[in-house]
Amino acid sequence: MKLFQPASLTEACEILAGERGVVPMAGGTDLLVHWPTRASEHDKDYLDLSGLSELRGVRWTEGELQLGALATYWDVIADPQAARELPLLVQAARLVGAIQIQARGTWAGNIVNASPAADGVPVLMAYDAVVVLQSARGREEVALTDFYRGYKQLRKTDDQLVAAIRVPRRGYTVQQFHKVGSRRAQAIAKVGLALTRSAAGWRVVAASMAPTIRRCPALEQLLETGADVREPEALHAAIASDTSPIDDIRSSAEYRRRVMARVLFAALRA
Repeated sequence: MKLFQPASLTEACEILAGERGVVPMAGGTDLLVHWPTRASEHDKDYLDLSGLSELRGVRWTEGELQLGALATYWDVIADPQAARELPLLVQAARLVGAIQIQARGTWAGNIVNASPAADGVPVLMAYDAVVVLQSARGREEVALTDFYRGYKQLRKTDDQLVAAIRVPRRGYTVQQFHKVGSRRAQAIAKVGLALTRSAAGWRVVAASMAPTIRRCPALEQLLETGADVREPEALHAAIASDTSPIDDIRSSAEYRRRVMARVLFAALRA
């Protein structure tokens, strides 16, 4: 194993461009979970981004919140403005593992790990977050909604790093995040739901309901029409159109569909 420790973002991008197969690493929380059981991980080369101060921090501008690639969950939890304007970020961050994970794990890492059960990605997607990618070739921005091509497949080339996440500042009339799991925290979501409404319209984002975190256009359209939803069953057809849950060790596809309908129905009533 070889470990690269660049002194700048420019150097990091040059290493990625010149060294085939190098794996970028920030908080390392996803990597270390599997380290004892996946010997193949020991033979890879890693790019340690933890020393790059230019990727750190939470920065507010007039029009957006910018999370650096090394911004941790705790950085957001500790930011009082986030709690006021974008409370779903704080709610989701508090459900990501224990405090030790919250202090090391990064929002960018949650995105590129590409788990369909991620806690941070649904709320970022409900806020219309944009992923900023950097490489030696230049900078590219991709809407988080379009970032996933399939299970663990990203719209990102091997020579690109996530440099930042941009979240627009808007006024919201609805902001809700719900995670259904075996426990409230330190558990993988069986069903996750992020729901927002602003001048840009409704956003409904589902977790653990498809191969990727996914926005739900049929549900969004249903809500945009002002349909009179009087029972959870009225949501089933749209949920079936938007999602493709599976049976696995945590729950069944049927359970997930029914629970999502009930969680969304309760959220709309609230």
